[in-house]
Amino acid sequence: MTHATFTILLGGDLIVTERLRKAVSASRFIAADSGIRHATALGVEPELWVGDFDSTDAELARQWPGVKQQTYPPAKTETDGEIATSEAIDRGATRLVFAGALGGERSDHALQHLIHAMSLAERGFDILLTSGEEEAIPLLSGARTLDLPEGSLFSVVGFSGLEGLDIIGARYPLDNFSLPFGSSRTVSNVAEGPVEIHLRSGRAMILARPYDFSGA
Repeated sequence: MTHATFTILLGGDLIVTERLRKAVSASRFIAADSGIRHATALGVEPELWVGDFDSTDAELARQWPGVKQQTYPPAKTETDGEIATSEAIDRGATRLVFAGALGGERSDHALQHLIHAMSLAERGFDILLTSGEEEAIPLLSGARTLDLPEGSLFSVVGFSGLEGLDIIGARYPLDNFSLPFGSSRTVSNVAEGPVEIHLRSGRAMILARPYDFSGA
């Protein structure tokens, strides 16, 4: 089976870091509306550009005359990012990187990206959301290992109550912990090197700041 990585360029903030470049290496790219502005910083040309183009000005459009466009009406039932994701899946994506998914002017879009990512993880896709400086990874039942620098910040934010939560390799470890929905107990932890997280049941989002060494 081919394991294809697609990077979806979204309209949120993006800072090009070494971790970001590594995450999107050997990736194919699809841009969602104004997210194509990140293509220049990454030095890539997307194979497809989708959206209603309500946030793309004429100058930006002129920079990418060779990129195939698919235009949708503003009164559509999906966001541009969701349309781009569907196109990537149709092309065989098994791993999806959402670049520009965190931050930006629209908190509703950022929140929807997190929820959409969780639904994709439940369908078996390997998911990463990133701004370059911050990363988000869905956590379902099972185990995750985070390759984080020693001293960097991370949080586990429950999307439900969590059962059987282990956090290993962190300043504040947990063993078989039950986290009530809405609790902030797992916000602001510090990696002591690679962090291993186990979860017996529930849904959560891991939010990491690999370049932030300000402490918890």
